[in-house]
Amino acid sequence: MLSLEYAREVADAILYEGYLLYPYRRSSGKNRVRWQFGVVVPPAWAEAQGLTDTGVAGSIEAPWQQTECLLRAIPDETVHCQVRFLQLQRKTVEERLADGSYRPVDTLSSGTRLEFAFDEALPQQFDLRFSLRDVLDDAREFDVQAPGGLDTGQVTDDEGRPLGRVRRRRHPVTATVTVSASRVGGDDEPRDVYRLRVRVSNTGAMTPPEAARDEALAESLIACHVLLSVDAGSFASALDPPEWAGAAVEECANVHTFPVLAGPPGDDHVVLSSPILLYDHPRVAPESPGDLHDATEIDEILSLRTLTLTDAEKREARATDPRAAEILDRTESMPPEVFARLHGAVRSLRPAAGADPEPPGNGVVVVAGVPVRRGSRVRLRPRKQGVDPQDRFLDGRTAQVEAVLSDVDDATHLAVTVEDDPAADLNRWYGRFRYFSPAEVEPLPAEAER
Repeated sequence: MLSLEYAREVADAILYEGYLLYPYRRSSGKNRVRWQFGVVVPPAWAEAQGLTDTGVAGSIEAPWQQTECLLRAIPDETVHCQVRFLQLQRKTVEERLADGSYRPVDTLSSGTRLEFAFDEALPQQFDLRFSLRDVLDDAREFDVQAPGGLDTGQVTDDEGRPLGRVRRRRHPVTATVTVSASRVGGDDEPRDVYRLRVRVSNTGAMTPPEAARDEALAESLIACHVLLSVDAGSFASALDPPEWAGAAVEECANVHTFPVLAGPPGDDHVVLSSPILLYDHPRVAPESPGDLHDATEIDEILSLRTLTLTDAEKREARATDPRAAEILDRTESMPPEVFARLHGAVRSLRPAAGADPEPPGNGVVVVAGVPVRRGSRVRLRPRKQGVDPQDRFLDGRTAQVEAVLSDVDDATHLAVTVEDDPAADLNRWYGRFRYFSPAEVEPLPAEAER
């Protein structure tokens, strides 16, 4: 299915988001605390840690996650469910002794080759299929298991003499996927609408309750997310639901994950339920030549930074993880025309028409008959369609206008800081603002009296 392939590209980015950050070295502080999103941990360990939160935030560890979304389809429609996650793979390094035995070491150098002990991960995917009729009012359980294993590779020096070995160990990761559906319907709602629920629960029982987090991670589903697809049915957007679905969408309970339409724009056959909040129809920028594991960075800047690493730093990065080595290889061999594409789509902002020539951003726009300018206070009312989903959580909050700007298409934007944001002063100092159109704000009464 074309729309499923489209969605999988974004899902892969979710899978490895934050996996390893620039400068891609084990010694970097950024790479010492890892696995931040969608971590579904063993239940006994979660209970011992008091992990009982049932909010939507996927950055909170929990023993289960739950997706609920609306599907319009016939009862015999087949749903394809993909459960995807990373399985921890612990890489250890051992030095070979004179008697042929081995002892653990942190680092092993073989001249041109360097090996570090480090935690890697393997991608896992489980494909489940069921009809709506099979799970209607009667939940169905699927057991999934990523098997454990141990891989051993020998390390030799430049002349082929044995120096040691690298071992990669994986513990089994087990989970239960519980799927159910219930008919949604009132007098004004279509009768072929169902609320589909997918709950992924860790069933691992090997991690002691008192274990450290690193030990629990070995039995966890990391960056866990779900892809749902249908051929003939259609999913309702949870961010911008059709009128008939509005009330039913509000009743959907999504825990540690959130579903968005994930096919191309206009396609409603695929949902990606992600531990990282997305918007409908997300897309990896076509200019990007490959994953850098940090979606908050700009590819061009991050690639240029990578090229500035010293030879020693690059050697350490290559020894840290094979995916770091891939990034270095790709960046170092990137042709000029690909670098040129990394400029991407430029969306420049400039002072709005009618603004004073100095300072910039001092324009004025009339909203509901009230002039709004720098310093004005407004209430945020983000639109429901085509908006960054994080902006939706600011609905009703008050903000101060920092600038009135226009883009290259002469559309007006208000740069604002949210008033009760603890980082408001810092963001103002850095010039980091949130942007809304005039139609997405309400002038506060105090402004109307001016």
